[in-house]
Amino acid sequence: MARVYNFSAGPAMLPVEVLKEAQEEMLDYRGTGMSVMEMSHRGKVYDGIIKEAEADLRDVLSIPDNYKVLFLQGGASQQFAAVPMNLTKNGKAAYILTGQWAKKAFQEAKLFTDAVEVASSADRTFSYIPDCSDLDIPKDADYVYICENNTIYGTKYWTLPNTKGHELVSDVSSCFLSEPMDVTKYGVVYGGVQKNIGPAGVVISIIREDLIRDDVLPGTPTMLKWKTQADNDSLYNTPPTYGIYICGKVFKWIKDMGGLEVMKARNEKKAALLYDYLDNSKLFRGTVEKKDRSLMNVPFVIGDKDLEARFVTEAEEKGLTSLKGHRTVGGMRASIYNAMPYEGVQALVDFMEDFERSVR
Repeated sequence: MARVYNFSAGPAMLPVEVLKEAQEEMLDYRGTGMSVMEMSHRGKVYDGIIKEAEADLRDVLSIPDNYKVLFLQGGASQQFAAVPMNLTKNGKAAYILTGQWAKKAFQEAKLFTDAVEVASSADRTFSYIPDCSDLDIPKDADYVYICENNTIYGTKYWTLPNTKGHELVSDVSSCFLSEPMDVTKYGVVYGGVQKNIGPAGVVISIIREDLIRDDVLPGTPTMLKWKTQADNDSLYNTPPTYGIYICGKVFKWIKDMGGLEVMKARNEKKAALLYDYLDNSKLFRGTVEKKDRSLMNVPFVIGDKDLEARFVTEAEEKGLTSLKGHRTVGGMRASIYNAMPYEGVQALVDFMEDFERSVR
């Protein structure tokens, strides 16, 4: 069977070049006589794999030396607890709620600190990013928290909040490595890799060294202390070895493609193709304010549930898969991460045009 165009929000498409390379190395990684997934994480060969992956990520993102890179487990959702556990000093944190994942992080933080909501776009089903230029942030807040790209609702912060001197913590799961990023603007950046970078099972945290401390919240589990992971170079226990290996290959693929400036240009071109069609369609419409549109996740609706169900079914038959929208938005959603080729988005738009003609 031919490969489909997979518009899933994650786990999502991986570059074919990466999959082929992994396929070639599946039974015998570079003469070792074994697969990477059979390899000891304490061995010299795997040590080289994880160190090279970190070096390439640092190169791709221009990560300064005073930031640690951690390859962790538990997904981004486990960091919802790790963030307040590791950063709480004054017992207060500010959260900006722009979708389900920010809400979940906020609720989790309330278990460990006095988390306060300083802005929200819930009033219009998270279809926009609130003005964050002059927020009422508590002076003693330990950090300000955002989810930078909202996978479900298709919004993106194109201007970071004015944190008024407080540390910025950002969940970047669905925009990670989709464009250049100034890591120095953040205290902590983290994201699950299963959208732009690799298979599910790895979360990457990039943390400024001075925020990695011994004096964390009392009762913080050993495994959730960033210092535990940093002191052991992400090898305190057995990490998700194969997932990290694939991430490393994707980092090299991004470098080979020309880096994050090229990725951004590719992603802008793909998104423009789809958004331009939506803006001119008489059947489909986007659900996000134009100024806040994500390049990665594009929700759209028809407004007729029967037609939407038919659209998703017929698209699947054409090899355009995983287009059903999240239940809180309805309709459809096309996730067009780095590995989605322009041809895939063109195939989607062509199908949408045909579908629109068929129902007139």
